Amino acid sequence: MVPIFKLTLVFKNYNMKSSFINRVYVALSFIILTSFSQQSFAQTDRQEKQNAKIDALKQAIASGRYVFMAQSATPMSGRTRQLTYDYKLDVRKDTIISDLPYYGRSFSASYGNTDGGINFNTTNFEYSSKEGPKGGWDINIAPKEIRTVNKMILNITNAGYATLTVTSNTRQQITFNGYIQGFR
Repeated sequence: MVPIFKLTLVFKNYNMKSSFINRVYVALSFIILTSFSQQSFAQTDRQEKQNAKIDALKQAIASGRYVFMAQSATPMSGRTRQLTYDYKLDVRKDTIISDLPYYGRSFSASYGNTDGGINFNTTNFEYSSKEGPKGGWDINIAPKEIRTVNKMILNITNAGYATLTVTSNTRQQITFNGYIQGFR
């Protein structure tokens, strides 16, 4: 026969072990739940910041005031060149200011012209923008008085990265990769 005293010790030890396990289980559950809730708050916070950035970029494009900063240039024939200088295309509602380099083949040259880049300042241009199929924007700029540039196509992503393609009658096409200043 088992004495009653030994039987109560066995039950007490069992209760102590199960209460300890329950406490550990509750503590681990609490830690896991708080980490998941913090992660979901971080994700929503990150999403809110990204949505605010997209809205600000959308407003800048709708207002017609933004600056494209070129980081690399890819001519139609040749290799991609990383740009170290702050080459840019400044778009304003009434003015386009271009300070971009040109690498590639030219089909005609002006006598005495030493400027080989895509440098101009014009107020006479056509401008159209529409939202792209995968988000972002597709912008067409056609300067009227600039002989070296027929059309500029600027594709902007929601993240602020952009690609500018410049076509001309007198030069090969060139593509610039970069970003919209302040939205990267």
